[in-house]
Amino acid sequence: MQSPIDLSHERLMRNLGYLDYSYLPAEASMVNRGHDIEVKFMGNAGRVVINGKAYKLKQLHWHTPSEHTVNGRRYDMELHLVHDDGNSNTAVIGNLYQIGNPDPFLLMLEPFIRRIADTKDKSEPIGVVDPQLAKSPDAVYYRYMGSLTTPPCTEGVIWTVFKRVGLTFHKFISR
Repeated sequence: MQSPIDLSHERLMRNLGYLDYSYLPAEASMVNRGHDIEVKFMGNAGRVVINGKAYKLKQLHWHTPSEHTVNGRRYDMELHLVHDDGNSNTAVIGNLYQIGNPDPFLLMLEPFIRRIADTKDKSEPIGVVDPQLAKSPDAVYYRYMGSLTTPPCTEGVIWTVFKRVGLTFHKFISR
């Protein structure tokens, strides 16, 4: 299945419980890739376990507006936490956002985003980033097998998109 998709309440997973996250603070860099802003981890940023398999967190990035929709509704922003198991298998965790109060994780990264807003494809070291702060506290999520949303659009990606919608601020989205 080609991602992104329109998520519907029929796809909602209610009894799978909380995801088994074990994220760690790690050195990171940030780059404006033109179509999104990416935080790439240089060291071990931890992992998530899905269906008994561990996937290491490699990077996270934001899309504005959201790529996934829920029952036809598009949100202001979507965060993707991209993981891989070391054997070319990928799992992506998505968090949707709407404009509201600032998210603490986004507030922490905002000075770095300002620094790279006008420079495309230049990597900027940003020090230690704790991906634990980007976790959703929700145990209700959508799950499906799809693809990467950007070229090469590789299929076989396990998608987990949380039902709970986070809050962000307009200044972050306009960057």
